[in-house]
Amino acid sequence: MSNTTSVDRNLFSYPKYWAECFGTATFLPMSREEMDALGWDSCDIILVTADAYVDHPSFGMAVIGRFLEAQGFRVGIISQPAWDSAEAFKALGQPNLFFGVTGGNMDSLINRYTADLRIRSEDAYTPDGEAGKRPDRSVIVYSQRCREAYYETPIVIGGIEASLRRIAQYDYWSDEVRRSILIDANADILLFGNAERAIAEIAHRVAAGKTINQLHYIRGTAFIRTTLPEVWTEIDSTRVDWPAKIDEIPNPYDFNSSPKKSPATPASTETPLRIIPMPLQRNQKLDPGATYIRLPSYNKVKNDPALYAHASRVLHQESNPFNARAMVQKHGTQDVWINPPPIPLETDELDAVFDLPFQRRPHPAYADSRIPAYEMIKTSVNIMRGCFGGCTFCSITEHEGRIIQSRSEDSVLREIEKIRDQVPGFTGTISDLGGPTANMYHLNCKSAAIQKTCRRLSCVYPTICTHLNTDHSKTTHLYREARKIPGVKTVAIASGLRYDLALKDPEYIEELVTHHVGGYLKIAPEHSEEKTLSKMMKPSINSFDEFKKLFDKYSRKAGKKQYLIPYFIAAHPGCEDEDMLNLALWLKKHKFKPDQVQTFYPSPMSLATAMYYSGKNPLKKVRYKSENLRICKNIEQRRLQKAFLRYHDEKNWPLLRTTLKTMGRTDLIGDGERCLVPADKSYGRRKNFKKPASRRKIAKH
Repeated sequence: MSNTTSVDRNLFSYPKYWAECFGTATFLPMSREEMDALGWDSCDIILVTADAYVDHPSFGMAVIGRFLEAQGFRVGIISQPAWDSAEAFKALGQPNLFFGVTGGNMDSLINRYTADLRIRSEDAYTPDGEAGKRPDRSVIVYSQRCREAYYETPIVIGGIEASLRRIAQYDYWSDEVRRSILIDANADILLFGNAERAIAEIAHRVAAGKTINQLHYIRGTAFIRTTLPEVWTEIDSTRVDWPAKIDEIPNPYDFNSSPKKSPATPASTETPLRIIPMPLQRNQKLDPGATYIRLPSYNKVKNDPALYAHASRVLHQESNPFNARAMVQKHGTQDVWINPPPIPLETDELDAVFDLPFQRRPHPAYADSRIPAYEMIKTSVNIMRGCFGGCTFCSITEHEGRIIQSRSEDSVLREIEKIRDQVPGFTGTISDLGGPTANMYHLNCKSAAIQKTCRRLSCVYPTICTHLNTDHSKTTHLYREARKIPGVKTVAIASGLRYDLALKDPEYIEELVTHHVGGYLKIAPEHSEEKTLSKMMKPSINSFDEFKKLFDKYSRKAGKKQYLIPYFIAAHPGCEDEDMLNLALWLKKHKFKPDQVQTFYPSPMSLATAMYYSGKNPLKKVRYKSENLRICKNIEQRRLQKAFLRYHDEKNWPLLRTTLKTMGRTDLIGDGERCLVPADKSYGRRKNFKKPASRRKIAKH
């Protein structure tokens, strides 16, 4: 086994499976009746999803389903099945090749619970927004039911819920470190990130008679091993990023204390793994295709928060698909093996994926039901994948990677024409041309050689890398061409804007402000204080000030009254109450009164979540004696920090008055221009208040 054999062939170069003779389905079937109408006696692959089936390229299961159909396979969909038994998972019969299980476009727990752990009243990915149509930890529940339905059928799990839980991860909802989802789901293999390359290889190889256990070479996959490959070099993760003395024993990891042996090799001819000691590693030239990093075991990271932060740091350093090494983490007697990330798609491959025959609307089974997520994106266009911002609180990078994968301009314009022609009730407005970030389209490293060796966590923090192409001209040209399409009246930009990057190209800002802002533009400075921003890997608030000046300048030039809507986060790891106070004063000074504000949500695998759990900063080498971050875990602390963001809401004034007094900042209470909240004017009235005579008598009696 060697990762050098990992598949990076063109997505559409495989010989099509024989079932292509059945042609293209109008909608992928969700029932036996639909299968009969298509002439199918069975499905080759069945996708099980926690979302409603919307045949649109913004819905992951539709992308994977249509892509597999284009490879020649018969693909069925089981959407939001009842999970109290295995019966609903037998609706389409037994798949010939495998089940593909996903939690949908959102993590099922983030979908159901707010940051304050309150149950949401609506599920945007369900008909009529009905809540409760998916189980918590959907991937685990669905996988177990698939196993009950057809025990021998392989199970492939993927999507963001599986992707972000591929190793031991802190789980905010149970407030503990959980095992890799592979263990709990009892699945055969996990696909992380954008999975077209991996799913194509798996489908064609299984169709050719291979078993999942013979497909352990595929990038972007994780699986369980009971034995490790021979003639590989194992590197202890603490030798990659040494976290200082851990305990008294020389090896801090919780796996067999006896020397590692390969059970497959007789003792007399044993070929042990090479384990390189730390002092010698700098002088070793190791084959990255035959080297893996051993992370601290599940038991260790569960019981030692500093080791959890260390493991998170190492995982993020191994995220560049061009230099990442495989990783292994012990779970009891089993090893979870994580291959390097998938090779990014080329532009022609991404174009071909988006050119698949999507109907761009929900399956007819939903009749006239409204699916909120579809209503939001039905006239939007995704122009790229990935994000190199590296914001620590965001999981996009962990899922899609830092390398931008962009579509061609022609592909994007074709999709706009399809929206115009196919979407019922189209009014001429394209609601968004964007992606994870609005303005990273075709922005990549100037040097392929540098990109293949880089291990930076962000291309724009602490400063914008000198090797990054910051020319927005392709985006600007795309906007101009989109506006020329007959029938298109307005092209809005709704995706979040990386304003520090936009400052490198004022022409782009002018184009955006003049033609693509419908009065308001969302922007996310997240905080005003450098200490907190450094934990977020976000630019200085000075960049926001510079952007606002240009935004206002070009708005005036266009003769428009337009406004920025800034987004901020409360209770982020490392954020003190003093920082939130200063942010509130900054908001008041700039006359911002945020209505929608966020409280930090510890999503699985993000670096900020590692901070939240461990109290350490994994942006630096993790030491036991390194700084301990202030972490807001108490619900009252979190509400207080959120109250600072909404200083203008009178419901928050009593709490803020009490806090300001405790902080010794009574100068901020009153009616002065610098005051944050007004004085409690009712206090004096209550003190001098006299009860009516009749009431006084009653009280005396």
